Amino acid sequence: METILASAPSKFTSFHSFSQRFSLAFRENRRKNVVNVNGASSSYLPLRVRANSQAAPASTEATKVSSVPSEMKAWVYGEYGGVDVLKFDEKVSVPQVKEDQVLIKVVAAALNPVDAKRRQGKFKATDSPLPTVPGYDVAGVVVKVGSQVKEFKEGDEVYGDINEKALEGPKQFGSLAEYTAVEEKLLALKPKNLDFVQAAGLPLAIETAYEGLERTGFSAGKSILVLNGSGGVGSLVIQLAKQVFGASKVAATSGTRNLELLKSLGTDLAIDYTKENIEDLPEKFDVVYDAIGQCDRAVKVVKEGGAVVALTGAVTPPGFRFVVTSNGAVLKKLNAFLESGKVKPVIDPKGPFPFSQVIEAFSYIETNRATGKVVIYPIP
Repeated sequence: METILASAPSKFTSFHSFSQRFSLAFRENRRKNVVNVNGASSSYLPLRVRANSQAAPASTEATKVSSVPSEMKAWVYGEYGGVDVLKFDEKVSVPQVKEDQVLIKVVAAALNPVDAKRRQGKFKATDSPLPTVPGYDVAGVVVKVGSQVKEFKEGDEVYGDINEKALEGPKQFGSLAEYTAVEEKLLALKPKNLDFVQAAGLPLAIETAYEGLERTGFSAGKSILVLNGSGGVGSLVIQLAKQVFGASKVAATSGTRNLELLKSLGTDLAIDYTKENIEDLPEKFDVVYDAIGQCDRAVKVVKEGGAVVALTGAVTPPGFRFVVTSNGAVLKKLNAFLESGKVKPVIDPKGPFPFSQVIEAFSYIETNRATGKVVIYPIP
């Protein structure tokens, strides 16, 4: 499968008058040395991304990082709300590294629906303090390691979901910044055949897909129906069910334009939801993975004794919901399938969005019309 990624040149927006309370709140708990960082133009040629079993070209990102500054560029918000609360700040303090963490020079990051819900304040009771640098998914280069870190060293190319619990105290310093600090246990080495854009689009979605299948007891010989098979999670559920768990049959829904994508991912039955009702299907499934919020319909097409995973929307019994736990061990296990080309990342063709267009990327993901993952790249 091949996805063309392109973006027009753009310029960073300066926020010299950006409210001081954002920077002051960061600086109170972080180092205070000042580094002058000016907005710069960002342009690059269209990038052709192909997921296969061949090694990706050797990265030069590690050689670009000569020293870690005390301040960085980042997107932040100091209040909950719509996309307008997002501000670009050139003087956010680089997070300190704890003993079990590494500091990553971020090369690419990705957005997930949880990023938007968090910014909207939908789980403020368990959120970290404001102001917040958003972002869960990251791919980048290790530039510093904590004293207890054993698995990674400076220069390693890694990827992961930086928040162990998506809704419980996610990090104040997320991945939409030049640097982010992450626990060693949440990361894995980047698959050799994937570039940073592809790798950034995987962690939270592939861990959610995998954990959901595990929780249903999915195993070889079982059938599954995936609702919204063209989405970030759904596109990976299809592939994991077939390639990792050994599904006997995979059915999935999408709009007309994405039916061929479903087939390319290994779907046996591609269903156009604009023309067919899943309730009218002549068969039922061992598992229904609802990645769109239609649990009330999903439970009607699951076999007796089967399982329904509901990622969003109201839950109708016997459906259940879970909140993914970030785990680098899962990524390490799945790296073999990624490097063999059996499982491929799906990147939305409108991306990647440059770092200057994070607001546009958030607006786009909130339309719920993205195909695969929305990635932010390059991050200066």
